[in-house]
Amino acid sequence: MSTATGRMTSKQAWTLGLASLASFMMALDSLVVTTALSTIRADLAASVEQLEWVVNAYNLTFAALLLTGAALGDRFGRRKVFATGLALFTAASVACALAPDVVFLIVSRAAQGAGAALVLPLSLTLVTAVFPPQVRGRAMGLYLGLTGLATFSGPFIGGAIAQGLAWQWIFWLNLPVGVVAILLATRRVDESTGPNDKLDLGGLALVTLGAFGVIWALVRGNAAGWGSVEVVGSAVVGIVLVVSFVRHERRTPRPMVPMGLFELRAFATANPANFLVFASLYGTMFFLAQYFQLVKGHGPLVAGLMLMPWTGTLMVCAPIAGRLVDRVGERRFVVGGLFLQAVGMAWIAVVVDADTSYLEILPALVVGSVGITAAMPAAQKAVVGAVPPQRIGQASGVFMMLRMFGGVFGTSVSVAVFGAAGGYATAAQFSDGFSASMTAVAALAFAGTAIGLAMPGRRPAPADVPTPADEVPAG
Repeated sequence: MSTATGRMTSKQAWTLGLASLASFMMALDSLVVTTALSTIRADLAASVEQLEWVVNAYNLTFAALLLTGAALGDRFGRRKVFATGLALFTAASVACALAPDVVFLIVSRAAQGAGAALVLPLSLTLVTAVFPPQVRGRAMGLYLGLTGLATFSGPFIGGAIAQGLAWQWIFWLNLPVGVVAILLATRRVDESTGPNDKLDLGGLALVTLGAFGVIWALVRGNAAGWGSVEVVGSAVVGIVLVVSFVRHERRTPRPMVPMGLFELRAFATANPANFLVFASLYGTMFFLAQYFQLVKGHGPLVAGLMLMPWTGTLMVCAPIAGRLVDRVGERRFVVGGLFLQAVGMAWIAVVVDADTSYLEILPALVVGSVGITAAMPAAQKAVVGAVPPQRIGQASGVFMMLRMFGGVFGTSVSVAVFGAAGGYATAAQFSDGFSASMTAVAALAFAGTAIGLAMPGRRPAPADVPTPADEVPAG
């Protein structure tokens, strides 16, 4: 985007559009699956635990491989790995659509997550690399706004497909979009590599296995028991491996994640704040559609329509928030946004019961959604703006990994609290559990508000920085 005219160049427009399209695929797929779970359960005779894995298998491989995706892009070419990830995601989507049983579907969903882990950190890297710092917040706002179209339409599309067509079409939709995105990416996006000319295999192994162990414990905690040998052992092994990864990165001459990045105040505070943004968001999403269906008695289509005022706020407000962040700084938006999310979810926790009308909770949903929308682009800009341009790929990988960790953590906390306070036997019981889970979600958002206060205040946008020597053009 030219700082003089405020208009995007052709290269910037194509890069932003294709990165947003790829992110659109990932967001849409996640949401439509959630709204179609009841249909999948009936068709494949799946148990409740198997349905949980239909969702969590994706998140598990996604989060565990995010840093690997960013490292591979830096080493072998960001455009090349981005396109490879799109191909894997698209092929795995076809496998999901053809799944003859729920086990095959779960394995295919895991492959989808692996593809997404190659795509999403590099989509953010590609966008930040072609936009100068002065307008990067606006570009990220557009990126999130275009991605928000999937968030806005996902519940409706999922409900319409589940109720009117067949659930397999959720996955068939990715085939034409994926093919077009791959073809355009190879022609319209410039190739580049990052600072690492040697792949850190030891670091990759440690962080991948460590992340897998921690996420496995979070996912399995409710089913196996938080004090079980499986969960405690997995968590301990995962934490030990993550600590070993940190020690390894401090010693290796070419680290995959330079630990010095965490000495940067903006990087060290915006990342955990964003972790709690997505913990609160995913914790809300897991039960909201179920409330409309199980308590209010609506079908998937109507439940999807009821979610659209909440999800639609992201598409409308994200570009606005992105532009304002460039002017006033990131901290105000992260702190204010998380505070609004805490207020909105606490509001729902207080008023919701089996007899609560939709109009009674709609204002709270909008307040929370505005807050989430304000916080997300600000946290992203703070993270990538804190690091040198040649480290953006590595910073993006850390950011995306912690974002997915936040989603898994928020869902696990929400489900655990729900199980302790309510259940599925009656509408009243579900409402009790839902209210308790929204209290937990509000607490997560409030914790993020406190962390956000430690972020640095408004910083002047640095001057355009030329591409450094180790950010090697390859195309």
